[in-house]
Amino acid sequence: MRALSLAFLAISIALANGFYIPGVAPQEYVEGALVDVKAVKLTSARQPLPFEYYFLPFCKPEKLQRKAENLGEVLRGDRITNTPYELHMNKNVSCTLLCKGADTTGIKYKKSDIVRFHKFIKREFRANWLVDNLPSATRVVLDDQVSYVSGFPIGFVDTTTAKVGLFNHIVLIIKIHEYQPGLFRIVGFEIRTASVDKAAYTPGEGHACQIATEKRPDPVFIDPKSMGNDDTVEVVWSYGVRWEPSPIAWASRWDTYLAMNDAEIHWFSIINSVITVLFLSGITAIIIIRTLSRDIARYNEEDEEDQVEPTGWKLVHGDVMRPPVHPTWLVTLVGTGVQLLSMLIVTLIVACLGMLSPASRGALMTAAIFVFMFMGLIAGYFAGRLYRTLNGQTWKSAAIQLAVFFPAAIFGTGFLLNFFIWGQHSSGAVPFTTMLALLFMWVGISLPLVIGGFYFGYRKGAYDTSLKINQIPRQVPPQQAYLEPPVSVAVAGILPFGAVFIELFFILGAIWENQFYYLFGFLFLVALVLVISCAEITIVLIYLQLCAENYHWWWRSFLLGGSCAIYVFLYSVFYYATKLSIDDAVATLLYFGYSLLMALGVFLATGTIGFYSAFIFIRKIYGSIKID
Repeated sequence: MRALSLAFLAISIALANGFYIPGVAPQEYVEGALVDVKAVKLTSARQPLPFEYYFLPFCKPEKLQRKAENLGEVLRGDRITNTPYELHMNKNVSCTLLCKGADTTGIKYKKSDIVRFHKFIKREFRANWLVDNLPSATRVVLDDQVSYVSGFPIGFVDTTTAKVGLFNHIVLIIKIHEYQPGLFRIVGFEIRTASVDKAAYTPGEGHACQIATEKRPDPVFIDPKSMGNDDTVEVVWSYGVRWEPSPIAWASRWDTYLAMNDAEIHWFSIINSVITVLFLSGITAIIIIRTLSRDIARYNEEDEEDQVEPTGWKLVHGDVMRPPVHPTWLVTLVGTGVQLLSMLIVTLIVACLGMLSPASRGALMTAAIFVFMFMGLIAGYFAGRLYRTLNGQTWKSAAIQLAVFFPAAIFGTGFLLNFFIWGQHSSGAVPFTTMLALLFMWVGISLPLVIGGFYFGYRKGAYDTSLKINQIPRQVPPQQAYLEPPVSVAVAGILPFGAVFIELFFILGAIWENQFYYLFGFLFLVALVLVISCAEITIVLIYLQLCAENYHWWWRSFLLGGSCAIYVFLYSVFYYATKLSIDDAVATLLYFGYSLLMALGVFLATGTIGFYSAFIFIRKIYGSIKID
């Protein structure tokens, strides 16, 4: 035991001193070493479609070299390539010209090129670069608080004259930490932009230059309407480099990007969610502990002279396990929900443990896809047992339907949207080879696992309910208005959505406004609250329905749990109308297409939570009474 304790202590000390994710160990540079600058893509909060960096005619290197992206990076629209910017460790540069010709200091652009620049600047596109796998950022000061925004703007719109200007001079500010004498690590990457007219440049020896500082240089305004079809505009591209020593350790260099200026809001979200759960828990406790327990105890009391007459939910014990209509589709939806929930649980746990570092670009999406594929085994097992419980006979066709349903919905919608994205020449379009790779992954991994899991679940047998089903179905009496499906479904989703909508705001911001989101601890707590609230609200409403002698609970429980998705989609519509400024038809179609898919995923996951919570609740209460 003592040896085990010492080993545990040694491991703890090692983890405390430094924990590096495999593949993202620090890179060290000696003074003067070449530091690569890579371009990733162009993004905008007003246009959810990303574009390759060189979709705009920036100054290019002599030979373009593409970095091999992983699956997550490809699906995110990242197209990482080299740039002509040359950086040497700890060597400051005031001004260097790019794309300098023999008789020109810049690049002459045709009207079509200026039109493209003008359009992207008006839509507030930002360029995204990488240095030592650290993304570029722009420093923003608001109310004496310093924050950083991902990327940097490629131009500006003058607020007085409404003229469009182009940022053609870039200053790269690289923060470095001297790890050991003569060895440096990059711990920060900031970009500052300027618009400098050609007349302000004084070319020097080679590619060196100077920018006039006597007065502020005139900016580079571009106006395609004032140009003829054969006119050209010369733009000089230049950059400067400034190396700044920093006390920040390499392991903490991402703190700048992931700093929470709104931590209070996240804590408010957690407190709001906990209050919601406590409220639902109180209602559930009253029903189960007081009403239900007393009801069961009274019913089980035997009197020699007088037998207790069953009332309410006890009257439907002979019909409560009667299989629903369309049982195969119910099994398909529940099985898919199990697969999604399993994927979310595993991915969130891995992310909370720090194994999905933000330095591993695209790792989160790649991990989620692979985990979803492998969770097909668990989904098939649960679906197979449920199918056997519902007296299903054709398990093979049910297993194939489960394996095909959700991937077909995702793949079909994505393929349709991809045609529109291809038409926009966006890097967000998934290459055909990647789509084939995903298809082969599904056929080779997910499909066999789902069918195999379904087979073993079906062979395991039905769930033991110990309830006999009457030969003649019992007539359901007229229901109160609040127990009608539209009303109960609409009410059921309000509280679970209210528990998570604040965190949903930040998730949508990360997806559509290119913000960093790495608060997986908060997300895990909110997801836990969502599970508890969906389960409790479903149990309460199903109990009220059974008390009204309505035994059609199978589909109702799934719809009650999944009704949260209705409000998730409505909130995405609200977010589109109030937070985004999308003015493009294809971008709008893309937004609502992906929002529908997100709502579908939420519906399947939360519906499965509601279904299994009601199923366990019903087995428990009917297993507690004595039935002749």
